[in-house]
Amino acid sequence: MLIMKFLSFLFICMVVAAPPAKAELTCDTVYSNLQPCLTYVLFGFSLPSDCCDVVKSLISTATTTADRQSACSCVKSLASRATGDELSRAAGIPGKCGANVPFDISPNVDCSKVN
Repeated sequence: MLIMKFLSFLFICMVVAAPPAKAELTCDTVYSNLQPCLTYVLFGFSLPSDCCDVVKSLISTATTTADRQSACSCVKSLASRATGDELSRAAGIPGKCGANVPFDISPNVDCSKVN
């Protein structure tokens, strides 16, 4: 039931959230790419290796400032609706994966400052 609610929320975010005008990386892409991380974020089970793979791939795909700001905005939108435990697990993923995400995973991040 919780997964269905989250997936419904994810779908609504994909429809409503709009990336900055020049970005090629859309929230739809960000959300679908991060799907392998969902179980870990929601329940805290072991971090799947494919989660790390998609995080690293997403970072390498975000080649422009507009793309990185767009990805930041998409993740910020999700973070603003996460519980404290979910947010903590999500924020820890880059470190566990050895990935350098160019913004904090937080509902308070200022995506306009992402370069």
